[in-house]
Amino acid sequence: MTKADIINRVSEELGIDRRTVGLVIESFMKCVKDALGRERIVFLRGFGTFSLKKRAAKKAQNIQQHTTICIPARKIPHFKPSESFLVLRKEDNRK
Repeated sequence: MTKADIINRVSEELGIDRRTVGLVIESFMKCVKDALGRERIVFLRGFGTFSLKKRAAKKAQNIQQHTTICIPARKIPHFKPSESFLVLRKEDNRK
């Protein structure tokens, strides 16, 4: 499902024009990105948690130049679904 699919579905279900729904979804995504940029956790009850996960520094091989490079430690976005979200998925898989 793409962002456009979500916009269309919400627009149809709520009877709101697609442009307004698109602005709301863009605003939501911007809020999540800004919070993660400030290293804050975004918790949505019944859905899940957006957070940053630490990745350790590691060594990798550059195959073309036959050298070893060092990839620095970094933080990556992470999503952990809530328990109620996982229960819904398990019920869907049983059908």
